[in-house]
Amino acid sequence: MIENNVHAMEYNTTRKKLQLPEYGRHILKMVDFITKIENREERQKAARAVIGIMGNMFPHLRDVPDFKHKLWVHLAIMADFKLDIDYPYEIPSIEVIREHPKKLPYNTKPIKYMHYGRILEDMIDKASLYPEGEEKNVLTQIIANHMKKSYLTWNQESVADDVILKNLSNLSKGKLTLSGSQKLNETKEILQRAKKKKSPNNLNGKMY
Repeated sequence: MIENNVHAMEYNTTRKKLQLPEYGRHILKMVDFITKIENREERQKAARAVIGIMGNMFPHLRDVPDFKHKLWVHLAIMADFKLDIDYPYEIPSIEVIREHPKKLPYNTKPIKYMHYGRILEDMIDKASLYPEGEEKNVLTQIIANHMKKSYLTWNQESVADDVILKNLSNLSKGKLTLSGSQKLNETKEILQRAKKKKSPNNLNGKMY
């Protein structure tokens, strides 16, 4: 008796692969069953019934746009695109589903100053292209203040404005400079703002 039960057991290594594990083994067996129904009308009804069960598994997604469409696509995937029914939505081909996304190009340009980061260096490159004028001056001051803030994030003691301006000139190849009337925010003010943001009183009453 025990020997018969052992032979009747199913092991994951012998089972069909779960392409969409979130639906579980039982839904996959239902899908396999309806693909074998010979009567097309009955097969169509069974497919709708399985879609209903699949939808009930994620009730919080019922109001999400295209949720029903996704369910029918998932049904087609679990059936290995062999389910001959009238789909109420357009189903992408198996080639489209299995197509790997194109690799995004990785920026290999070295970061000159790690404490400023790549985004700020990109901002400097863009600002350097601006024509001379008030807009460029304001943008330069904003960038310089952000550089000072970033520097103090790494070294929360102090930093001379001359260091920031020298780094800015270096990164912009001399194209971004402050006018005589433009000043950077005081170090004390920047550190106080940072400290205030970290204060428990500014976390909506929540302690983490």
